[in-house]
Amino acid sequence: MKDNLGKKTVGGAFWLFMERICAQLVSFSVSMILARLLLPEEYGIVAIVTVFITIFNVFVTGGFSTSLVQKKDADDLDFSSVLYFGLFMAVIAYAVLYLAAPFLNKYYNYDQLTTVLRVMGLQVIIASVKSVYNAILTKKMQFKKFFWATFIGTVISAVVSIIMAYNGFGVWALVAQYLLNSIMDTVILGLVIAWFPKFRVSFKRLKGLISYGWKVLVSSLIDAIYNNIRSLIIGVKYSAADLAYYNRGKHFPDLIMNNINQAISNAVFPALSQKQDKREEVKYITRMAIKLSSYMVMPLMFGLAVIAQPLVKMLLTDKWLPCVPFLRILCFNAALMPLQSANVQAILAIGRSDINIKLNMLKKGIGLLIICISSQISVIAMAYAGMITGVLCLIINASPNKKLFDYSLKEQVLDIVPYVAMSFIMGISVWFIQYLPIIPIIQIALQVSIGIVVYIFISIIFKVECYYKLVALLKGYIKKK
Repeated sequence: MKDNLGKKTVGGAFWLFMERICAQLVSFSVSMILARLLLPEEYGIVAIVTVFITIFNVFVTGGFSTSLVQKKDADDLDFSSVLYFGLFMAVIAYAVLYLAAPFLNKYYNYDQLTTVLRVMGLQVIIASVKSVYNAILTKKMQFKKFFWATFIGTVISAVVSIIMAYNGFGVWALVAQYLLNSIMDTVILGLVIAWFPKFRVSFKRLKGLISYGWKVLVSSLIDAIYNNIRSLIIGVKYSAADLAYYNRGKHFPDLIMNNINQAISNAVFPALSQKQDKREEVKYITRMAIKLSSYMVMPLMFGLAVIAQPLVKMLLTDKWLPCVPFLRILCFNAALMPLQSANVQAILAIGRSDINIKLNMLKKGIGLLIICISSQISVIAMAYAGMITGVLCLIINASPNKKLFDYSLKEQVLDIVPYVAMSFIMGISVWFIQYLPIIPIIQIALQVSIGIVVYIFISIIFKVECYYKLVALLKGYIKKK
């Protein structure tokens, strides 16, 4: 039974990642084109606005969609009740954003911030519907359907934004991409799942879902504020360009980490929820998720840090080179995120959202102290401080799981050490290629090719379990097709 469950979970995570990556490659390509056409300052304005929308989105989506997935017997009435409640919350959230826009504009003193925030803020209402659709697909573990909504929405918004940027619309090209992508994703998800809400609301059902979800919401809100507070501080204390360089450096590792992290989380959480009463199987799934994510993420982050400078120079031009130090530092943080996420998903899946809140309060308290101190020095100091915070957060997230399902921090470290060592060897093997007198595109091609060969070679020599699991899944998928 463990093998079947493990295969289903790994398969779901792997193919969710593989199919989502197509849409993300389109999005990444578009962002590279837009970065050449637009100024860093224009990216800075959208970055600030996105922070506030992200925080307000938590009130609409954070916790309640998770409650739907966690509840074993959730039905149409549950989904409908959460949908209407989410829309109600979304309208209130948008009204607050709309009224607050002029005051935020005065505080940050960025041109067009008021109008941009009011237009982009409409995404909060759209997100309330999308979160329920996502919960339905996640509950059924129908991960492939995510691909179509994401891919089509990304392509349409990409075409529109590039045309607008080329024709001199500036920051509005980014606004159009952000808003149109969200609209198309939601519409297509609705068509794909063919689900329509009942014209009923059960306050009794909502009460039960909220009793679990509010704790996740609080935790998600703390996460959202904490994860974006660096951007808020940089936007106020430094400049829009500084914020753009920081965010652009963060964009590269996030592009990889978010896809793998989301794939692991979306596949692991429903699997853990189904087995929440069997702690031995919870440990098995969590351990497998940590190993798999480490095997994929570590070499990607090490490799990305190595090729950072020629990559930025080739894709974004020299005007974005100041983002390279941020990119390299933030690769370290990104490498740890899937590990943190796997531990949190396990805690939430067994119904201990109360523990998650306590952990978040501790992590964020320590993190805020570190941010406040480092923000007085420089933007680069804030990035380095994030490395320290990342390690501390991993330790804190893993600590309760020794008692909850006998998966200690020591075991987790031992599970990931081989992949760190393999990635380090791979990174060293391609590092010195940067000193060859060749153009950036050839240098990157050589480094990536050699890095892949070295990593696979090490995997075969030492018979790494994750490698053979992924190869078996790939062969099975090709044979099926």
